[in-house]
Amino acid sequence: MKIVQKLVTLKAKPRGFHLITHEILEHLPELREFEAGTAHLFLMHTSASLTINENADPSVRHDFLAFTDRLVPENEPYYTHTLEGSEDMPAHIKSSLYGNFLVIPINNGQFVFGTWQGIYLCEHRDFAGNRKVYITLMGV
Repeated sequence: MKIVQKLVTLKAKPRGFHLITHEILEHLPELREFEAGTAHLFLMHTSASLTINENADPSVRHDFLAFTDRLVPENEPYYTHTLEGSEDMPAHIKSSLYGNFLVIPINNGQFVFGTWQGIYLCEHRDFAGNRKVYITLMGV
């Protein structure tokens, strides 16, 4: 069994749902060495998240943002964690709703996705910095 671990830093992005599949793959030339296995991606932040969804039509990412911002609005009077701005507590809630890790199968040196699937970075802050993703590849 082979194991590769690395820390990938993603460039800062504005609030929104960003397709990052190619950005992740650019950092993983070792992926080609795996016949079969799994990739574990862990986002090391509490105000952003990861998910897999539609990779072809950008309107899907727009609709995700519109829905998520409506589901978890800012400036609610019951938020007490407000020191870092009005989007901070909602960003933490959104991060927990979508999650901070993904497990993706590997086959013949590639991630296994369904048709039209890609990896999203869900950025829930207005002015976030770079985001770090710890990636573990395991397999043969």
